[in-house]
Amino acid sequence: MRRSTLSITFTMVVACGDPESSRGNGDGGEVGVSITVGGTDDAESGGATGSGGQASADGTAATNPDATGPGDAGDDGIVFDLGVPDGGTACGGGKGGGGDTLSYIWVANSAQGTMSKINTVTMAEEGRYIVRADSAGSPSRTSVNLNGDVAIANRIGGVTKVFANPASCVESNGMPGIQTSTGGGDVLPWGTEECVAWHNPMVCQSNRPMAWTKGEFSEGSCTWENAKLWTECWNGAQAQVMLLNGDTGAIEQTVPIPGVNTLVYGGAVDGEGNFWGNQSGSQLIRVDRDDFTVQTWPTPPSGPSYGIAIDLEGRPWLCGGGGAARFDIATGTYQTVLGPGSAIGGCMVDAEGILWHSRYPDGVLVGIDTDTVAIVSELPIPAYVHGVSIDFEGNVWGVTFASSQAYRVDPTTGQVDIFDGLVGAYTYSDMTGFALSSAGSPSG
Repeated sequence: MRRSTLSITFTMVVACGDPESSRGNGDGGEVGVSITVGGTDDAESGGATGSGGQASADGTAATNPDATGPGDAGDDGIVFDLGVPDGGTACGGGKGGGGDTLSYIWVANSAQGTMSKINTVTMAEEGRYIVRADSAGSPSRTSVNLNGDVAIANRIGGVTKVFANPASCVESNGMPGIQTSTGGGDVLPWGTEECVAWHNPMVCQSNRPMAWTKGEFSEGSCTWENAKLWTECWNGAQAQVMLLNGDTGAIEQTVPIPGVNTLVYGGAVDGEGNFWGNQSGSQLIRVDRDDFTVQTWPTPPSGPSYGIAIDLEGRPWLCGGGGAARFDIATGTYQTVLGPGSAIGGCMVDAEGILWHSRYPDGVLVGIDTDTVAIVSELPIPAYVHGVSIDFEGNVWGVTFASSQAYRVDPTTGQVDIFDGLVGAYTYSDMTGFALSSAGSPSG
């Protein structure tokens, strides 16, 4: 069982330029730590902030009068910037079909309207991408498929897919060669960036959950094919979960959710590709991948119901405030461990069956055993992190709350490495693809 150690080391990786000029409204600073400055790719120190502005503390975004474009399946509003992947990624690497392309964490810079691609081994930022034409969509949730490609939801509307491997990117802007970002200080204009695969400008008051299905592995191409993408586009009435074509972004199925007419705040998939969503702390929902039937259950009457994750056995979890609740599908009941903090924050399960979560407003990662539903570890970190994800080396990553930093934490030694240079970051979802690769199939 992994437990925290008493010897904690903090190492900071700082983007070139003045990191304070790119800091968001969260504190996210160096809280009583010894800092070692390492080199990375140049990161944009602030950059042009999109007119969408910073998201509020609870992640709620205002409506955007400039958002345009159709949102129906198959309509001509979907912008195809690139073709489909070429399937050239070699097999192997122990990381699904993606190989080294799964050694990235993708973080939304909500206040800037961009997304950062950070190497989880070197901690260098290797790309930063505008994810909506006006840079004003307040992006948040990212989801990574087993080829390493990412999809991101703009909270004010619009879903965008970006290829992880430049070899998959396709000529689309009329200039020789492939033009793509190389780091935080190299953000290419919309339409020039050629690793943007597609964009669907869904018109939503809220467009939040993102969750890929695995698809089917092709021995011929050594890639995962026919992967689909779950999301939800809410416009103030009944929630509607949607299944998108992963290659084109077209809406293939729309599934109305009965009951409470509120947005679906977060989402995840189990090993069979079924969608699990948390409907604003009121309903836990499940959409069947095969026949699109819907099941709903009330969230715990008292206890955590903010973040959502699926464990290695296919059991859904809700988390918040340093606590978590495991849902038993067969009985429709929860087993809960309560935390002392405010009931917000995301969570993710590692390869040893530990669910990691951050206790707001404290700078601590909480480890919860998914079998015993007991807290087994507490790791100090410089500040509260709203989003938690696991990389393929077993590290726990946390993204600060509307601020500039992300932390990489070794759960065995407690060492914390710090990436600085994000802009109003706000992400909690499967930022690496690890959750998708390890999610079990549900029983009961």
